[in-house]
Amino acid sequence: MDFTGKTAIVTGAGRGLGWVYARELAKLGANVVISDIGADNVGDGADASIAREAAQALQAEGYHVIGDSSDLSSEQGCRGLIDAAVDAFGQLDIVIHNAGWVGYQPIEQADAAFIARALDINLYTPVWLCKYAWPHLKHSSAARIVLTTSDRAMYQCYAQTGLVAYAAGKMAQLGIMNALSMEGAPDGILVNAVSPVAKTRMWGVTQTPENLKPEWVAPGVVYLASPACQDTGYILRASNGQFTATRFAENPGVDYPVDLARVKAANAEQVAALWGQIKEAGAS
Repeated sequence: MDFTGKTAIVTGAGRGLGWVYARELAKLGANVVISDIGADNVGDGADASIAREAAQALQAEGYHVIGDSSDLSSEQGCRGLIDAAVDAFGQLDIVIHNAGWVGYQPIEQADAAFIARALDINLYTPVWLCKYAWPHLKHSSAARIVLTTSDRAMYQCYAQTGLVAYAAGKMAQLGIMNALSMEGAPDGILVNAVSPVAKTRMWGVTQTPENLKPEWVAPGVVYLASPACQDTGYILRASNGQFTATRFAENPGVDYPVDLARVKAANAEQVAALWGQIKEAGAS
């Protein structure tokens, strides 16, 4: 794949998955903005050297890369990042929102500050980034946005105690993806999401395979960011060099919203009596 002449922003790119995404895009010819506030393992603090040194490492290899340590928890910070990319490279074609924060807090201990912190990076940041990127993406011949969700939000079987705020934010990005994939279609702006599994410094689970490498997720993200990708509104699950794509799709025969083409029930008793059929219908 050739990204020559394309400009990409990758958030959370000073380390981990984001760093691998940024490096691969740069190797393929893209101008890359490495965005990273430089927070510690629990999401605290700021260290501008993280983005700067990550960019310098790729610059030393001859790639067109800059670092940016804007605080993306604010609208102003998101706007500043977009402006920095356009000022440096004259255009913007790709936004990959990889930055995130994994924090555990049982529901009985939930507090407003903790929830706000999780939603800032997972809900507000992608909205503000897309808002200010949108006018520039409209002028791109291959505008691509890649958001980040999580299997721990999408699948009950992978959920964990204490991840309510995290899961809410990661599911929110799917709503953003669906809405913007429709809004962007007339201008050729394609919006997809990745649900990656890789062992990075943010990984909060013990006894996991050591071979869950970010490098084995990156090919899928690079594809979603490329002109070769012509689909929008898809969720790409990526782990251990394996990929599967899915999307929210309606059942055959539905005339929304008047006819869901499924099990009819007139009262709660009928719902109870037909619950087995209702579950089967929902799974089909």
